[in-house]
Amino acid sequence: MTRKAFHSLAYSFIPLFVYFVIILSPVNAAPWGGCVIEEAATLQCLVPMFERIVQGILALSGVALFVMLVIGGYNFLLSGGDQKKLETARSTITTAILGLVIMVIAYLIIKTIANFTGVQSVTQFNIPQ
Repeated sequence: MTRKAFHSLAYSFIPLFVYFVIILSPVNAAPWGGCVIEEAATLQCLVPMFERIVQGILALSGVALFVMLVIGGYNFLLSGGDQKKLETARSTITTAILGLVIMVIAYLIIKTIANFTGVQSVTQFNIPQ
């Protein structure tokens, strides 16, 4: 399988994974009941949907981080002294660690804003009725 075919196949499965595993999961089915009135969805249904989307994105980013670290380490071990392969592996590992740092810093910024301002709604998504 060529690299281009692999990437297009992988990118086509990511939305399906998010839709079937994260959004339609039986574990996540219970909270939907309060937002449906007379078999019609209300704006309150956006809250659990948004939470599930954020959870899915965080899960996928964690998996991507792990895969990038494994691939970078594998390429690093198998570089065989070739400087080009060694630099590619280092850049993969560096990019993965940089992504982790960015995710942690974003989380800490949001938590810092919530603590300094005293407004806890920064970290909670709610739609007033």
